Amino acid sequence: MSVLQPLIDNGTIKIVSGQTGMDKVGTLRWLAATAQARMDNLLSANYSDGKRVDGVLSPYDGLSRGIIASLRGVGYGTADQPWPIITGQDAETASVKAIIAGEQYSTVFKDTRELAKSTVELTDTVLSGGKPANLDTTTYNNDVKVVPSILLTPHEVDKSNYQALVVDSGYIKADELK
Repeated sequence: MSVLQPLIDNGTIKIVSGQTGMDKVGTLRWLAATAQARMDNLLSANYSDGKRVDGVLSPYDGLSRGIIASLRGVGYGTADQPWPIITGQDAETASVKAIIAGEQYSTVFKDTRELAKSTVELTDTVLSGGKPANLDTTTYNNDVKVVPSILLTPHEVDKSNYQALVVDSGYIKADELK
């Protein structure tokens, strides 16, 4: 939001529904069907007059796929009404396929193999009585305190780089994307 809020404030980005708070935009249990129903409602309430959806920021690929289904239901994904930018997170196989198909623009890839390795190393260090090394003690502030963290690098995956990031790395097999 530190990047988006100034653009919302100056009118560059318009939130047509006016729904911006977490209490309004959260999706219960992160279910694709719930995201699809919510998007159906947003479309009928705010876009039935011909306005176009230009982008949807989704925090999870499963929700992105529900949003895509809703948009497809009202004609998006055609020459007359191309897909808006739709983002996601987790680099799930189905969403990488949607990226390849041009339905989803991007996803955030956090290699769970690296997450697991870091977690095991951290846990082993703590349980062995050691002090974890290389903890970031300045970045992650949860508004109560700064939480010591191991910060791994997330990667944006899109049509131009999915092969290198998720296939060539062995995260997803090329055959799974056919």
